[in-house]
Amino acid sequence: MDSVPEDVTALRRFNRYFTRRIGALDDRYLGQDRPLGEARLLFEIAETAERGPGVSLRDLRTRLGLDAGYLSRMVKALEAQGMVRLGTHPDDSRMRTVEPTDAGRAEVAEQNRRADVLVSGLLRGLAPEQRLRLTDAVATAQRLLRLAAVTVVPVDARTADARACLDAYAAELDARFPEGFDPADLVGPGEVSGGAGAFLVAYEEGRPVGCGALRRTEPGVGEIKHVWVHADARRLGLARRLLDALEAEAAARGLAVVRLDTHPALTEARTMYERAGYTEIPAYSDHVYAGHWFEKRLPGG
Repeated sequence: MDSVPEDVTALRRFNRYFTRRIGALDDRYLGQDRPLGEARLLFEIAETAERGPGVSLRDLRTRLGLDAGYLSRMVKALEAQGMVRLGTHPDDSRMRTVEPTDAGRAEVAEQNRRADVLVSGLLRGLAPEQRLRLTDAVATAQRLLRLAAVTVVPVDARTADARACLDAYAAELDARFPEGFDPADLVGPGEVSGGAGAFLVAYEEGRPVGCGALRRTEPGVGEIKHVWVHADARRLGLARRLLDALEAEAAARGLAVVRLDTHPALTEARTMYERAGYTEIPAYSDHVYAGHWFEKRLPGG
């Protein structure tokens, strides 16, 4: 039998300990009359309702990673108990939505109160500085687990997700560059598809949260363009992951060198490129928005 990596063993050990301590194994979570699965679903429905009227079952299924049949059974159980009500989306009558009733909101409020009491009890045995260490450790764990759950995949640059990422990227640059940004500078689909290149999109819970492009500029040389991360997914390390994925794509295509440029206003981008092993070089293009040019030789190139 192959040995299990220590990081896998450690995470599983923590999961077993923590789920026991918070009562996840009890069929009456937090002493309320429902198991953890239903309690968590009701919480998600109520939390989303604070931001707008109803949440689609499709969004819930994607966010929670639930089987459609299992989600439907739990929603029907909550509906039968008077905790939620079903409806249809105002813009799409084919899409089912769900929102909490007053009774559902009241139960979630009590759920939150009991959860606060439980966690306060868990922390009671720690000194203040130990609580700070635990808070930092939990924040780090959440950030890394979010990053681990993100998928980075090649897509056709003509798809809606790809164009949405590029539109958001262009809007951000237009706000940050003193001279503004012309969307006509964005790569065309033909430059980043097939043998010419690739376009990658990062997804978190089914939602596009980042992108990056690679195009071949000359034999053995590729150029990385438009590395962008949504504001909600920053400080996870996703930009570096996109950069690594683009480099891997370049290496798989037999490219020996990748280059990129960046605007002087994007100081955080320059820092990332330098930390990733890129060396600043003389200008290799007359790109109107470039103030710094970088190059990196790929392993085996």
